[in-house]
Amino acid sequence: MRRTGAVRRAAPPRDDGRAAPASRSAWHSYCVNDQIREDTTRRLERAMGTLGTAAMARMEDRLPWFRVLSAEDRSWVGLVAQAGIAAFVEWFQHAGEGRPTPSIEFFGTAPRELKRSISLQQTVDIVRIVVEVVEARTGELAAPGGEDQLEQAMLRYTRDVAFAAAHVYAREAEARGAWDARLEALIVDALVRGEVDDGLHSWAAALGWTSSPVVVLAGRAPDDDPQAVIDGLRDRGRRAGMDMLAGVQGDQLIVIVGGADSVNAAARHVVPRFGPGPIVIGPEVNDLHTAASSARAAIAGLRAAAGWPDAPRPVHSEDLLAERAIDGDEAARGQLIQNVYLPLVGTPLLDTLATYLEQGTSLEATARLLFVHPNTVRYRLRKITELTGYQPTEGRSAFTLQVGLILGRLSETSAI
Repeated sequence: MRRTGAVRRAAPPRDDGRAAPASRSAWHSYCVNDQIREDTTRRLERAMGTLGTAAMARMEDRLPWFRVLSAEDRSWVGLVAQAGIAAFVEWFQHAGEGRPTPSIEFFGTAPRELKRSISLQQTVDIVRIVVEVVEARTGELAAPGGEDQLEQAMLRYTRDVAFAAAHVYAREAEARGAWDARLEALIVDALVRGEVDDGLHSWAAALGWTSSPVVVLAGRAPDDDPQAVIDGLRDRGRRAGMDMLAGVQGDQLIVIVGGADSVNAAARHVVPRFGPGPIVIGPEVNDLHTAASSARAAIAGLRAAAGWPDAPRPVHSEDLLAERAIDGDEAARGQLIQNVYLPLVGTPLLDTLATYLEQGTSLEATARLLFVHPNTVRYRLRKITELTGYQPTEGRSAFTLQVGLILGRLSETSAI
């Protein structure tokens, strides 16, 4: 007699906590797949050594950045690749529905210095090479009937590791960015204060600063968020092929530019980032270590720029020597005495210049008072220009020469 309503025997419970397949046929399929997975895992474990060697050979052949690494760094990359293969084998053994996203903890095999020198793109290159090596031997590595299972697992693993790597690099980039911003602020502050020591070299090296020559610009900070201004300057510098460090101190924006073809080229890229008001360019120096003098001159010039309302924007700190000296800048005073007074003292040129300026730059009046021919005065004025770099017949130069003469006379009086 035919029986109806036979009771279906439930499949035994699974030991991984997931629900067991409901039907006998599904359970049988699951058991077969698990057996195939176990067999494939054993094959992968036996082949791990040869897979690592093959991955290294392929990286040597396919990745130019790998070939230029030192022998020690290549060895570390090999260990990372081997650890990546082992991580894939371990993950494949347990891969399935609900399996957590694979991590990239195997990159912890490498020292911190190597991880800093390998970019996200290069990390993806390593993973891709490892996957290609495994893919090329799928027929040999997969148990009979397990080729599709291995290929699907590799696709998912590759995708998930790539996402995990991007997440880790993004997090580390944020942390690195915060640390770089702190180092940048320390460098700018040290240069502004003139506190240049070995720490400055260490901070600059950590930021990868190698550019020369160096010039410092100072002006008013814009009303935008300070960090946004600094980030914008840094990005602009990278696009222009220059190094830039910047800091906002109160209402001032200080920008340090390295590697520019000229001072004017540096100013062209930086000036649009400043707020309204004067912008002063410090003198060009050889390297970051000596940039404190450029920073001092730029800031002193910015402080004294109000004395020359019609100054160009930007203006060189050298063009503000007279205003800086009047404002109390000792460096400017010393430079004016050195450039203007000392080359002329003890020669007829000093009396000629003093008389010429006192007579309102009148050539004839100067000649009469000195009992010389006007051509003699012309000749002496040309010599003054050659020696000092300032032209007595030009308004701004005459003003600077006048300040230089006064400072030189005062320096002699104070020395008595």
